[in-house]
Amino acid sequence: MPQTDHGANRRRGRDETEEERADRMWTDLIQEVRVAQTGVQILFGFLLTVVFTPKYAELSDTDQTIYIVTVVLGACATGALIGPVSLHRLVSGRRIKAQAVRWASRLTLLGLLLLLATTSAALLLILRVATHDGFVPYLVAGVVGWFLLCWFGLPLWTRHRHTVK
Repeated sequence: MPQTDHGANRRRGRDETEEERADRMWTDLIQEVRVAQTGVQILFGFLLTVVFTPKYAELSDTDQTIYIVTVVLGACATGALIGPVSLHRLVSGRRIKAQAVRWASRLTLLGLLLLLATTSAALLLILRVATHDGFVPYLVAGVVGWFLLCWFGLPLWTRHRHTVK
């Protein structure tokens, strides 16, 4: 009996057309965006209310600057994470879903980076106001490191480790 390469008989990937792949990838992307949008919208909504509290006037100039930067980052993150919805609506029916998926994916990644920056800046502000302690930047750096590991490090390691070459 001849020897066969058992790995050669196994299918790799999916048997789908380019259009089917784009449809599947779009559906996956929109589910991911929904999760990120919820987080950024809650955080951004909270940030918008801070300026209207009596405590805001008591913040130092540095803390007010951190707040303004945080709100702008939150607005940019919101725009990037809602962008794929607008992109889809404006190009729907034009037979360019594969290209739309690529651009929506880029917007989503940018939105996640902006969400990371927004969350980090908000944490910095909150901990500065709450503790007035010198360890705050180190604590924020640790949290940013954790986010980077969870959001980018582990996924990139998994992609590298388990991608068939």
